[in-house]
Amino acid sequence: MSFFGLVGNDQKLAQQYRDRESASDKAARKRREGHHRNTRAADQQGQEWEDAERSRQHRGGWRRSR
Repeated sequence: MSFFGLVGNDQKLAQQYRDRESASDKAARKRREGHHRNTRAADQQGQEWEDAERSRQHRGGWRRSR
């Protein structure tokens, strides 16, 4: 009958765990972070492509190089 010992301690447990992140919030945060994991690398790769493309256009391309 230990179940009856748990009744009434919800306020005590709420105070004990109020500063902790819930499991569902933690899982949602991890999912969001997973989607943004490679954004820095993708941004860098896109910037490198843009710089190379701008340089190529400035030179006149491979057909007009002579």
